[in-house]
Amino acid sequence: MTIKGVITDWGGVLTSPLNDAVGVWLEADRIDLVRYGSVMRAWVKQAYSGEGLNPVHGLEDGSLEPAEFERLLAAELRTVDGGPVAAAGLIRRMFGAFDPVEPMYEALRAARAAGTRTALLSNSWGNDYPRDLFAGLFDAVVISGEVGMRKPDERIFRHAVELIGLAPEECVFIDDIEHNITAAEAFGLQGIHHTDPAATIGTLRDLGLLR
Repeated sequence: MTIKGVITDWGGVLTSPLNDAVGVWLEADRIDLVRYGSVMRAWVKQAYSGEGLNPVHGLEDGSLEPAEFERLLAAELRTVDGGPVAAAGLIRRMFGAFDPVEPMYEALRAARAAGTRTALLSNSWGNDYPRDLFAGLFDAVVISGEVGMRKPDERIFRHAVELIGLAPEECVFIDDIEHNITAAEAFGLQGIHHTDPAATIGTLRDLGLLR
């Protein structure tokens, strides 16, 4: 079937890598890396395993306020010298080093100019999105915390494709998290596991979405 739509994640796809941004924050706040890694691995694993609600799940689907997530995470962390971590503004600091990846934006602009429908589908961590960059770029913007659903829930994929008026089989989905790609493909989307801009743009070109 001809591909007519591109649905893309934001963090780690249209931005510099998540791990890079988090690394800048960890160093700046002098956070104990071992403790942070242990806490986040457990929270993320639970959030994606279907074992029930936890802070990551709640933050992403909007049922947990960002300030409460910051409080819960800060309470689990320590600085390298055993001190407390400031909760206020933690999310802003965590993602402060995100930079836009212009080649990805250019590719989406080119695809949309050629008639491809586009949508953003992002699991929000309470971050501020650069919505000025989204103007004229997307036919639909789906932010998990605003719609009460999160990837990898099938419902949010269905919501996104319905907003752009296409069938799942007519869309590709770009994400840097493999678990989300697997869920999208189970729903019927064609997945592109994003590892670097050049590879993703090459795949879009192979699909005939770019010249």
